[in-house]
Amino acid sequence: MKPSIPKGTRDFGPAEVRKRNYIFQVMKDVFVKYGFQPIETPVMENLSTLTGKYGEEGDKLLFKVLNNGDFLSKANAEALAEKNSSKLISSISKRGLRYDLTVPFARFVVMNQQSISFPFKRYQIQPVWRADRPQKGRYQEFYQCDVDVVGSGSLMYEAELVQIYDEVFAKLGVKSIIKVNNRKVLEGIAEVTGILDRFMDMTIAIDKLDKVGIIGVEEEMIKRGIPQKAIDTIKEVLEIKNLDALDNIINESSIGKKGIEELRSFHKYLDQKPTANAVEFDITLARGLNYYTGCIFEVVADKRAYPDLVMGSIGGGGRYDDLTGVFGLKNVSGVGVSFGAARVYDVMNELSLFPDSTSSGIKVLFVAMDEKAHEFAFSCLNKMRAKNLASDLYPEPAKMKKQMKYANDINCPYVVIIGETELKTGKLVLKNMETGNQESLKIEEIISKLDKSRI
Repeated sequence: MKPSIPKGTRDFGPAEVRKRNYIFQVMKDVFVKYGFQPIETPVMENLSTLTGKYGEEGDKLLFKVLNNGDFLSKANAEALAEKNSSKLISSISKRGLRYDLTVPFARFVVMNQQSISFPFKRYQIQPVWRADRPQKGRYQEFYQCDVDVVGSGSLMYEAELVQIYDEVFAKLGVKSIIKVNNRKVLEGIAEVTGILDRFMDMTIAIDKLDKVGIIGVEEEMIKRGIPQKAIDTIKEVLEIKNLDALDNIINESSIGKKGIEELRSFHKYLDQKPTANAVEFDITLARGLNYYTGCIFEVVADKRAYPDLVMGSIGGGGRYDDLTGVFGLKNVSGVGVSFGAARVYDVMNELSLFPDSTSSGIKVLFVAMDEKAHEFAFSCLNKMRAKNLASDLYPEPAKMKKQMKYANDINCPYVVIIGETELKTGKLVLKNMETGNQESLKIEEIISKLDKSRI
């Protein structure tokens, strides 16, 4: 049988992992700088933890894990006979793969509330799984890189998280647009159009705007039973580009006015420092997950800089006032954002934004011409590794052409050549594989030279 992997998943070879680790390291450095601490949670969560937190669309995308052993022995016989998977699942599966890192984090906070200090700032870099239809930039297994704060309602944190987005993407060299909205503003729109009871239907439809266009959004709202009069008003509102214009439309909604106030307060903090990337108010930003209650964010690569790039959002998040409440810990507000590492990787790869330092795993390869040279090369290798310089030795004194080809194949920037002459003089040949330049140096001089050239 020909080996394969599931659709929506990917293998990552050494070159790809180095690039991905580069992204992770840039993010970690920024997260730590802003005072965030690392945590990890299990791959699997109880389905009771996951279901009902992501809306109807999200629940459909949960990967369920079958119960241990003979899972059919306790299956709902009626559901099985009817082939009703919705009724059957609770009797054959009690666990699922995590859909995101936010809900498991809320569960973590509740279970560990006695041992953590509030406000609690955490970052987490782990894979998540979604039973989505695989396509460009959309995978069934991918890493999320999250930063969250729980235990404070301060809008300072919204500003801080946007600064983190801005700084990370600036360091990665990805020109981005950080979109901002507030769920209370959207709730206000639902209220003034008389469809507050259809609020989630409205946001789910609006959230599909970038995929299906305004006509598709209208069709979705009609399908969900939203009256045409309300739809017409919503379509007009979705054209608004600034808060002042929005103020006039939802001034009769107290919740809508509160959303505008929060956005203005957020800007009082954010605007104290210029950003490298654009930060834009976007009334069409909805974030279709149930748990968002305040400011919401989404990041996309800037089309003005990359007109030919086709990619969805590369980050998103927002304020969730009572996510921990569903697990029994009331009145603990939280806010967080997530980086879609897989899409960030794809964007950087497509735009050739990775630094040259990610192209090779080792700095230098030793090449020996005979057995004595090979033994001496191993002693030199030990000295180089003692200085924490990534280095290796070809396993045997093979023909020069074969060893040099290997160095090229692994993108090694330097080669140290040792033969009979080098053993006699103690001066080894250091070759720059990019320029072809060669120089004869003692091993200590080579180590010093390479150590100084470290990035």
